[in-house]
Amino acid sequence: MENNPSLAPNGGHQASTAGKPSAPKHAKPQEEVPFIIRVYGLLCMLDGIVTLPMLAIFGTMVWWALNTDPSLIIVGTDPTLPVILLGISLFITLCNGIALIIFGHSLRKSRRRHAARWSYALIATTLLQIILRIMLEGIGTNLIPDAIQLVILLTLSITVDPSLRHERHLQRVARDLTDREAANVGMLGRDLEGKGYIELNFFNLFWVFVVCCVLGLIIETIYHMVIVEPGVYQDRAGMLFGPFSPIYGFGAVLMTVALNRFYKANPVIIFVVSAVIGGLFEAATAWFMEVGFGAVAWDYSGSTIFGLFPDPIAELFGGRTSALFMCMWGVLGFVWIKLCLPWLLKLINIIPWKVRYSFTALCTVLMLVNGVMTFEALDCWFERLSGIAGTTPVEEFFATHFDDEYMAHRFESMTITPENSGRINSTGAAEDIAADMTAEAESAA
Repeated sequence: MENNPSLAPNGGHQASTAGKPSAPKHAKPQEEVPFIIRVYGLLCMLDGIVTLPMLAIFGTMVWWALNTDPSLIIVGTDPTLPVILLGISLFITLCNGIALIIFGHSLRKSRRRHAARWSYALIATTLLQIILRIMLEGIGTNLIPDAIQLVILLTLSITVDPSLRHERHLQRVARDLTDREAANVGMLGRDLEGKGYIELNFFNLFWVFVVCCVLGLIIETIYHMVIVEPGVYQDRAGMLFGPFSPIYGFGAVLMTVALNRFYKANPVIIFVVSAVIGGLFEAATAWFMEVGFGAVAWDYSGSTIFGLFPDPIAELFGGRTSALFMCMWGVLGFVWIKLCLPWLLKLINIIPWKVRYSFTALCTVLMLVNGVMTFEALDCWFERLSGIAGTTPVEEFFATHFDDEYMAHRFESMTITPENSGRINSTGAAEDIAADMTAEAESAA
């Protein structure tokens, strides 16, 4: 048989291609996103485009109202804080509008990974918008569009890029295998890499939150009965249902995340970090509650250091935290990370393996419902004290089942002063401003 030069080891064709890469195979084209998602991308682009001129119109109306009659939009007596919050809100909304345009364009062009990355940015801006809306307008139907957008974004961030979804699936499978192996050797929940004491996953942090909500409430109640008003019991709960004080739960989560790698560190470092985190979080929470709901649950104004001179921490933060309570946070953080965290890990590992995650998911839903109802009850209480009549079925429900007397008894340590809030009166404000502007224009003509 005659040799084929193209198949010869050193033949002409072989030699001509030696040292060169073989012809590339046809690359698999990127799969297009489903039609419905591309339609959603178009809606996102339109939403972002419409947002820009609407911001200009809204900003003009707010500027006119502030120069004409601030009471048209401001609930409190001092417009400074609401104006600052409005400015921040407008800036976040502007950023959100621009991000929506880019995100929508990425979905329409089926740029999955690009869209997934922008979805993370939109999740952050949407969360900030929700927080600012709560502070400025309270809890109501105004949050529904942002809540729907947040749910859609969370879903798309997980599903829009199949490669990322596959990676997460593999990570979940590997985590499940690792957890089972760790359970067999008594290391379930521990950081197996040795970087910290516990693994910082949702399961562990959720139960840190729940347990510390209860422990914090017990400690605060005892402290009040022994130190503040000896022999007097006061309900110090921070949620509508159950023995929970969420400030201690969130504080414990923050300290666990921050101190997890320092559990073997010098006790002084643990104390200082705990004091700073706890004090700043306490001050931030008090500020949020005062601005959003006019609520004051603690006030350390007038505190002194050993009765010798005014407490500089209390003065700096307007009584929202103090040197004494920052030191208490420091002690609690040290005790927590050194003594309580190992005990807690043993406690939560009692939950049977078969219901470990389903039971946690159920408790998470119940805790979220409790939190949402707590905020809604506080908001309705604020509106009643502000003289704003409840008109919606939700407001009527809370007025019937959680009236002023119930709220005052449930949150004994809390007082609400609407004048100190940063709220704007969004109910009919736009119509009032437009009517006044029209009347002013007609009178000028």
